[in-house]
Amino acid sequence: MLDLAARIDDAAATIAGQWARAPRAAIILGTGQGRFASQIDTEATIPYESIPHFPRSTVLSHKGQLVCGTLCGVPVVTMEGRCHAYEGYSLADTTLAVRVMKALGARALILTNASGGMNPYYAQGDIVVIEDHINLLFDSPLLGPHDDAQGDRFVDLSGPYDERLASRALEIARREGFAAHRGVYAALKGPNLETRAEYRFLRAIGADVVGMSTVPEVIVAAQIGLRVLALSTVTNVCLPDALRPASAEAIVAVAEAAEPRLRQIVLGVVADELQG
Repeated sequence: MLDLAARIDDAAATIAGQWARAPRAAIILGTGQGRFASQIDTEATIPYESIPHFPRSTVLSHKGQLVCGTLCGVPVVTMEGRCHAYEGYSLADTTLAVRVMKALGARALILTNASGGMNPYYAQGDIVVIEDHINLLFDSPLLGPHDDAQGDRFVDLSGPYDERLASRALEIARREGFAAHRGVYAALKGPNLETRAEYRFLRAIGADVVGMSTVPEVIVAAQIGLRVLALSTVTNVCLPDALRPASAEAIVAVAEAAEPRLRQIVLGVVADELQG
């Protein structure tokens, strides 16, 4: 198997062969956020299967292609759909794209996801600006042989989420008049949702929302020096004493309905903070 640097170089060279710009920002679109890609002035669309070493996305609403172009005049590279550990991939595989987008020139990473909300002040469809996380995947994308060119092995995570970007995101939500919160995201492997007892446990240890992604990407972003903004859409309310069954289709529907609000935040942040 090729080493990490060789895989990054192969993938980056393939993308650069179809899109010559250097992106200023990288964006990963999570569940139900596919319509956001229509906001990009697209210059190249590259299916994951045509990029060496990229895993294939197999999940509902995750299209599985790289959309390259400009957003608010800023060059961006956008993943229309991500890959997850529950699809059978290692965390090193699911985060390879983050390293590739950095190699292409990205300086910031904007992540979106869908989550279950355990904070009683959150409502379905609210946006949560993630300010910290709890890794309950019991795994790390940094396991295995270390490449010094990728940054420190022992990555400091005292502040992986960029405070300036987070504050700007909340300001935009207030200006536009919709609910957005700061919160702590817990990552579990899935793909099953959690039990009532697990929701109680997660809330007790300080989590506001729970999902199955994002944390591995943030860990890698911290290692390679990307500014991070992570936005979560509360798609189902997970209060243990009033818990209702949830389906993947319903979760996608709520995320799609909230997409215009999340879009306003991302557009505002890109225009205001990532121009220079």
